[in-house]
Amino acid sequence: MALWYWANIGSWAQLLVAINVRVEVVGRENVPRSGPLILACNHISVADPPIITVKTPRRIAWMAKKELFDVPVIGLAYYLYGCLPVRRFEADLQALRRARQALRRGMALGMFPEGTRSGRPGMNRAYPGTSLIALQTGAPVLPVGIMGTEAIRLPRSFFNWARGERPLVRLVYGRPFSLPRLERVRTPQVEEATQEIMRRIAELLDPPYRGVYARLCEMESANDAR
Repeated sequence: MALWYWANIGSWAQLLVAINVRVEVVGRENVPRSGPLILACNHISVADPPIITVKTPRRIAWMAKKELFDVPVIGLAYYLYGCLPVRRFEADLQALRRARQALRRGMALGMFPEGTRSGRPGMNRAYPGTSLIALQTGAPVLPVGIMGTEAIRLPRSFFNWARGERPLVRLVYGRPFSLPRLERVRTPQVEEATQEIMRRIAELLDPPYRGVYARLCEMESANDAR
């Protein structure tokens, strides 16, 4: 499975990204090359996962909405890439169990805490799933910020190269950090952890992309200035 994954990422997927967008990568050295890891990223476009997958030096098991796995052919591809189906906007205990198992195997788990793409600059409020998994497992969290994918409109954007138009996408990897592993996780702890994860993502983004977490960044900057 790993060989199949890297053969595809290193060939047609890499080519598809290269001919359609220009990607500026910052902080790639911050990505741990092994061990359990939760990649937590803001979500603007359907182009976010393939760009991050191609540019990240780790095999990523993405948590993806269950509806995608029901699509003929495409659904099979999601399984082959090792993605984990999740029922969004509800307590999907089976998805949480699969995520914990993936981390126990030392995998990198890709998550979009907002739960769905915004389609524009500006983060939406996050759901608690990412912080819950981080608190339950103690796995380090790698904040990732992506900007510029709001200009990508699939499938029309597949032909950007023919028009000589390749939007610039900026991908920023922050420094990994860990939340305390807890045997019993309570709501206030999840809420605090969610705020911490989203603040760290927002700090990687230009101000227009921070959305509802702009205020958190301002408060942190004010505290640092004291």
